[in-house]
Amino acid sequence: MYAAPLIFTSLGGVMSENAGVVNIGLEGMMTMGAFVGATVGYFTKNPWLAFLAAGLAGGIMALLHAIASVSLAADQVISGVAINFLGPGLALFLSRIFFDGATHTLPIDLNHKMPRPLNGVFAKGSFLDALFNHYATVYLAFLLALIVWFVLYKTKIGLRIRAVGEHPRAADTLGVNVFKVKYLGVIISGIFAGFGGAAMSLAIVSNFRASLVAGQGFIALAAMIFGKWTPQGSLAACIFFGFAQGLVVYLGGTNIPVSSQILAMIPYIITILVLMGFVGGVSGPSANGIPYEKQEG
Repeated sequence: MYAAPLIFTSLGGVMSENAGVVNIGLEGMMTMGAFVGATVGYFTKNPWLAFLAAGLAGGIMALLHAIASVSLAADQVISGVAINFLGPGLALFLSRIFFDGATHTLPIDLNHKMPRPLNGVFAKGSFLDALFNHYATVYLAFLLALIVWFVLYKTKIGLRIRAVGEHPRAADTLGVNVFKVKYLGVIISGIFAGFGGAAMSLAIVSNFRASLVAGQGFIALAAMIFGKWTPQGSLAACIFFGFAQGLVVYLGGTNIPVSSQILAMIPYIITILVLMGFVGGVSGPSANGIPYEKQEG
């Protein structure tokens, strides 16, 4: 359950960076997705409409990043940082407007949260119930990983995305519209990050608050790097980080004398250790982060 938001968001990073655009703005896009998902879910009482709205909100945030980094050739890291400031700020601003000055949304009724498709299929408390009785976002996240892998490695558009990320000039000479492909990769990354935010505010909890995302976008970014910019590697890394999140919740519910501050630090400490100890000299697509300028004549 805790891995699902990371999987959505990390897959977004895979799409953007395979298209050659660094996207460290996943945190801001995820935050907007979480807010829009919770808000639309509260007012419409329809979790699926809320989930789609969250993806749309993330996609709009990503469009801003694409305009800055692709069309205006701005520094992609700085653009991503700006998105990370804009997302939480805009979410809190809108929250004050829609919820009478509050910095959090009102709780969604439990009957209108994301459904559990296999709830009641297995005996309550059994191993199979613990293994399979999850919110729909969990299954969607795994399905999306399979779809992204298929698109990237088995389709023409996937080949073009990877070609633009590795050798945009060569792709251009073969007739590929480099700018369109980059826009596509970035906007999809925002949509997926929006889904990731909604997976938190519509499933794990039932509202949005300022501290809800709290670095999850950066952990998803780390998972993408740990997974070597591949959907399958990112999926495995997100499961690992999600396990760490679940471990924190488990330890918090036991009598083990560990302070809540230390427990809260565990996922971030694990993320830093992984990046320091295991990633080493891995590198992403060759042209990742390099603005592309079309040569005339």
